Amino acid sequence: MSSLVIGSSLKEFFKVLLDEAITRQRVTVAEITECYLVNLLAEFAASEKLFTEELGGRKDHEPLAILYHRAQAQEREQKIRTLRRLGDVSLYKAGFFADALRESVVGTDYYIEMGGIAYGQVASLAPASGFAGAYRELHEKFRALVEVLEEIAARGMVSSGPLGAMQVFESWTRSGSGRLERVLVEAGLLPSKGHLPN
Repeated sequence: MSSLVIGSSLKEFFKVLLDEAITRQRVTVAEITECYLVNLLAEFAASEKLFTEELGGRKDHEPLAILYHRAQAQEREQKIRTLRRLGDVSLYKAGFFADALRESVVGTDYYIEMGGIAYGQVASLAPASGFAGAYRELHEKFRALVEVLEEIAARGMVSSGPLGAMQVFESWTRSGSGRLERVLVEAGLLPSKGHLPN
């Protein structure tokens, strides 16, 4: 099978997941922003695209503060690429690794703040680009889109089997997230609030 077919199928898969989560969470995004998010999800499905550095024997991404600092000293085109990378990594990690980030030194809010700022700066630096509207919307709706990705991640984990379902359940008990609770209820792993035993 060609990589073109696999790539296309992966994008179609993520488009369906994204559409469903956006609808459930009542988030509205422009078509160009949705296209950007689908491409981001498909790209980061290959972990080497997300994790680029060997740190202490494990792959990780460059720290956000270092990316941001480097971007400030770069020429316009390179600055746009670096800030876009910062926004992309922040969005993906805050959505798909929210539970791990809650337990880290900097936390999810740091990723949300840094990513939102980065996309806002990209929109300002490239106001005439075809994706300028998407960058503005990613900046303005960053937290809501993190929550969309968090739901996609949780649904994937629940459907992967008991271990994934247990991880979502543990994350829900720590965070009290209504989104995670809804995922667990819809998977039949928790009773709905109206049907709790007495």
